[in-house]
Amino acid sequence: MPETAAKPSKRATAATKPKAKAKGSTPLIEASNAPKTGRPSKYTAEIVQEIFDRISKGEPLLQICGDEHMPKRQTVYDWLERIDGLSGQFARAREAGCDAMAEEALIIANTPIIGRKKVFSSGAEDGEDSMTVTEEDMLGHRKLQIETRLKLLACWNPKKYGTKVQMGGDPANPLKIEIQSEADTYLAALLMNVELNKQVSAND
Repeated sequence: MPETAAKPSKRATAATKPKAKAKGSTPLIEASNAPKTGRPSKYTAEIVQEIFDRISKGEPLLQICGDEHMPKRQTVYDWLERIDGLSGQFARAREAGCDAMAEEALIIANTPIIGRKKVFSSGAEDGEDSMTVTEEDMLGHRKLQIETRLKLLACWNPKKYGTKVQMGGDPANPLKIEIQSEADTYLAALLMNVELNKQVSAND
């Protein structure tokens, strides 16, 4: 009787079968295929153009770089140092942005902002505290907005919005120094305009 090959055992056959995937399981994603996160650091003309457009409208660079699709602020400064002609475009955009901020200060001065003011007082006679709510123009808030813009303008564009120093003299007074802040003068004119508008509204 011829010899026949021995049949493989059931245990050996079961060991060679691949394991079935559990239902609902998701395949593992390899680290090399994982999506990359982080701010863009590669220079593109489209990103730089958007940055310059927004700066020319008076928007701060820190606020622009806060958007997720924008590079970090330091990355922009690195581009300005490395790429020829970019710093000149940035300077022109910043100059236009300063003019936009000055115009915005004028709009703030001419536009009342009505807010609610709450005044608390203790009731000395009745023994109960009271609260008075009034609606009025938030003049102090508008003044702060205007002052902040003008002070930044004096720092960013001192030649146009900064401080002027004039020196002169005559035999009776050999040396005279006059210091005039353009920002302070501009602020005084804006506040005077606000006060005149309030008087006109009160008379109407």
